[in-house]
Amino acid sequence: MKSRYWNKGGWVKASRLFLRVCAIIAVFVGGNHQIAAAEAKPIRILALGTSLTQGYNLPPGTDYCAVLEAKLMAKGHEVTIVNAGVSGDTSAGGLARLEWVLEDAVDGVIVELGSNDALRSFSVPQMQSNLDQILVTLKAKRLPVLLVGMKAPRNLGSEYVRTFDAVFPELAKKHRVLLMPFFLEGVAANPKLNQRDGIHPNEAGTKIIVKNILPFVEKLIADINTAPIN
Repeated sequence: MKSRYWNKGGWVKASRLFLRVCAIIAVFVGGNHQIAAAEAKPIRILALGTSLTQGYNLPPGTDYCAVLEAKLMAKGHEVTIVNAGVSGDTSAGGLARLEWVLEDAVDGVIVELGSNDALRSFSVPQMQSNLDQILVTLKAKRLPVLLVGMKAPRNLGSEYVRTFDAVFPELAKKHRVLLMPFFLEGVAANPKLNQRDGIHPNEAGTKIIVKNILPFVEKLIADINTAPIN
């Protein structure tokens, strides 16, 4: 009658078999991790805006989109900022080109529009309607949004200033999107931080803009990471 206990040879064979199984599992799991890593793609954030986004008159690689992307990457975020800024663009222009700038897939959007509407003293209700339609479109596409607030030049009169400045928090509340209160906070009207025209930030001003917007974009990334998959 055979013993119910394995002899030494039986234990050796079993140990070898166990190690082989472990090796096969390790290869399979490791392969899956490699596939997942290969399939992982950086988050793509579209920056829809004016010359402030485009980087008017700045050397290549020093516009706010490029600097922001570099700062985010340095903090461990795998992200690409797609610069969709157009010099002179208004809220109407941003709305008109929205669909085609969204033809390439993106995961979230930064909306920086309205400054040129104010510089041209355009109708505030019309600007609000344009921005509203942009946010409605982005919401329908289930894209997380960071709305960038602007402020009207103070020489346009108290009524225009009051109604213009109120548009951005009102829309952010209505559509439940992130809001950066003022894109040019700490930069506007400072000669040391702007180009000779007094309107467009220089490289030093751009760095301050990026420092200010960085925590808001990190919140946007968090929203992207928790958003339902389209």
